[in-house]
Formats: sequence, C-alpha cells, structure tokens
Amino acid sequence: MAKYTIKKVNTGKFTSSYCEGGESNKDTIIFLHGSGPGANAESNWSKALEVLAEKFHVIAPDMVGFGQTDIPENTDMTFWQWTTARVQQVLELMDYKGIDKANLVGNSMGGIVSLNAVLYDSSRFNRLLLMGSGGGLHNGGPQPEIFRMVNFFKDPTIQAFRNLITWFVYDESVLGDDLEKIITSRYENIMRPEIRELYPKLFGATPFEMAIPTSALRRIKQQVLLIHGYEDQFVPKESSLALLEHLPNAELVLLKQCGHWAQIEKHSRFVELTEQFFRG
Repeated sequence: MAKYTIKKVNTGKFTSSYCEGGESNKDTIIFLHGSGPGANAESNWSKALEVLAEKFHVIAPDMVGFGQTDIPENTDMTFWQWTTARVQQVLELMDYKGIDKANLVGNSMGGIVSLNAVLYDSSRFNRLLLMGSGGGLHNGGPQPEIFRMVNFFKDPTIQAFRNLITWFVYDESVLGDDLEKIITSRYENIMRPEIRELYPKLFGATPFEMAIPTSALRRIKQQVLLIHGYEDQFVPKESSLALLEHLPNAELVLLKQCGHWAQIEKHSRFVELTEQFFRG
C-alpha cells in the first residue's frame, strides 16, 4: 500500500507541516482538516492518504493554528482572517510544489477554507469534495457537542477529551484500536501551552459569522460533491443541504449511521466516492 511522509517547509509567510504521497501521480488532491481539539492532517486523513496516494498526488497540511505548523506572531485575528491565512497557506504550498491547479477535499472547517480558496482564486482549483462541511447557513443552530468542543478548556481532562472524540463518530467501535491513538496524539497536541492559549481564538463568535453568503456560493462554478454523515452532531446535515441549494453544480451524498468523520467511519465508501469524483 502506498505511503505518505510528513514534511516541513517554509514557503514565505508560513512554515507548514504537511503529509505528502503519490508525488509521481498526475492529479493533485489537497486535504484540509477540521477544527476539532488537537486536529491535524495526519489524524484526520492518514487512512485515506495511504489508499488514495496510489492513484493521486496527495497533500494534507496542518493548517495555520493547528498541528505542527508554526503559529503566526499575531494571533488576534477574526475567524475570516484565520480563514484567509489558511487559503494563502494552501496557495503558497501549491506554488512551492509547482502545482498550477489542484482538487480540494475539506472536512468541517476545511470545507469553509476550500470554498473560500475558490472564491479567492478560482483559477487554481478544479473540483471540490466537501465532507461534513461548515459554511451553509441553516436554522438548526449549534448543537451541544459544538459548545463542549469550543469550551473544552473549561474542563480539559483526558476523560472529557475522550468523550468529545467519541461524539465525532456515530459508533466509536468502528475506530477499534485507533481510538486511543487518536485520543493520545490529539490530547498531547492540544495541551501544549501555546495551543492551549490559541485555541479559543480560532472560532467564530456565532454560526452566522462562519456562514458563506449565498451570493458567493452561487458564483462558484466548480463541480462540488457534498458528503455528510446523517447523524453528524457537530455540523448538522442541514449545512450541506443549504450549500446544495445555492451551489450551482453540486450533488449530495448522505450516509446513514455516520457522524462527522465519514473518511474514518465509512472509509471504503469515502475512498470510492473520492476516486469516482476526481476521475470525472
């Protein structure tokens, strides 16, 4: 099975840590993770990268504010300033790699970054796959799980963290032995003093602040595949339904018995859908 390696590079404004594999393959897919506590590229995408690197050039960065990517000097930024910084990080990484155009896969917050990357420079991106994506304005309101995630440091115990991680999936038994690995690696990361201080600054004040205007969505001409876990409690399926309503070239796949991490819970189906979509 194809493998990936973890690398670090300074591209100008950003010193980014990223996973990369399948460098000899023609088509590039950039994977953007979500904003859960301790989130990073490897814990979010490792299983998918190992398989998809056989057919695609795959890159998955730790986005600015997460993982082992360096923290910027100025962290007093709005949610949209953070988003723009992550878009610029992706573009700088593409320039460094000599990638003219890429496909994007975005999970949760990574979906918001993906959509904004296209709005920032549509000429650089071919197709978008958005999984459990934020950005769609809906009437469901934030779920209790979101409040626990955003306010994690009010009770930053390992057991509280274990509970939070299991809520990301519909049935934690699908994680098997990987569950404790995910918990351990993410907990170690989020308890770093600099991350602990930074974490509360990374979220929008309200769901409305994080929504992408419908006037912007209808101007996105790329083909978009939306994948959403039917039982997702962090970003309800209504977010993808709202995106579907306004994106002109989109389709939606809803997966039953699936929460926020379709790439893990429905791994084989996610890989199948991803391969089909990016093969056109």
